[in-house]
Amino acid sequence: MIIGMLRNEGWRVNHKRVERIWRQQGLKVPKRQPKKSILWFNDGSCYRLRPTYKNHVWSYDFIFDRTRDGRPIKILTVFDEFSRECLELKVARKLKSDDVIDTLNELFLERGVPEHICSDNGSEFIAEELRDWLDKLDVKPLYIESGSPWENGFVESFHSRFRDELLNRERFDTLLEAQVVIKDWRKDIIIQLGLIVHLDISHQHQRLLQKKEVSIITTPP
Repeated sequence: MIIGMLRNEGWRVNHKRVERIWRQQGLKVPKRQPKKSILWFNDGSCYRLRPTYKNHVWSYDFIFDRTRDGRPIKILTVFDEFSRECLELKVARKLKSDDVIDTLNELFLERGVPEHICSDNGSEFIAEELRDWLDKLDVKPLYIESGSPWENGFVESFHSRFRDELLNRERFDTLLEAQVVIKDWRKDIIIQLGLIVHLDISHQHQRLLQKKEVSIITTPP
């Protein structure tokens, strides 16, 4: 810190000399901290396995809300980290490991089986029955560190949007109403995602055409 301040002021200093003078004055020299490798990416993933194609890495987690009478609602979010698509929002009063298996089973039949699935260490996700079932299907679970929800950045980011756009704006009278409204919201964001992907592909195609046109113009006959 001191060396940095001196250098910012235009002094040419050697860090060993500064440390020696610092000791001579009876001041404590802070120990150098080992450099730590960065474990997160700009797109929100924190573990080193970065998704590179559909069904490569899924994430799942719970988010909670309440109906007007104060009774809890538990929502299971399942997310494909590569396509950024919310694959499921399962809404119920209670959801246990058996319910997680049933939900994943339906998705696996419909979407295919992912190679990896990421979660926290919640009891529903580390249940022996669920782990054995995933092992039989050759799905490798990835668990984030306890108390580090940011390591599951894809789902956390989606949950933030989910709360801002829906849960904080709607007050559900019944569980059925919550299920219907949340299902419709998920359909809307899938349509939005499809439009974004379509626009991105169109822009990429347009850029390729422009590059070809420039190449034709600049290439001598």
